[in-house]
Amino acid sequence: MMRARHTITTILLIGAVAAALTACGRRPGTLDTPYEAGIEARRQAERDNRPLPPEPEKPEEDRPFILDSLL
Repeated sequence: MMRARHTITTILLIGAVAAALTACGRRPGTLDTPYEAGIEARRQAERDNRPLPPEPEKPEEDRPFILDSLL
C-alpha cells in the first residue's frame, strides 16, 4: 500500500513538473516582436503625416530554446 502511494505521488509530481515546463515555451508568429511593432508604428506615422517615432534597433538573431520543441 505504501509503495503504491509513493509511486502515484512520484508520477503526479513528474506530471506537474512537465506541465510547468511546457508552459514556459513560446509559439512563433503569434505576437509581433517589439521591433516589428516599432516598424509598423513608423509606417503608420508616415501614412498619417505625424512625427516619426525613433527607429527601433534590429534585434539579435533568435536563438532556439530547448523547450520550444515541446509546443
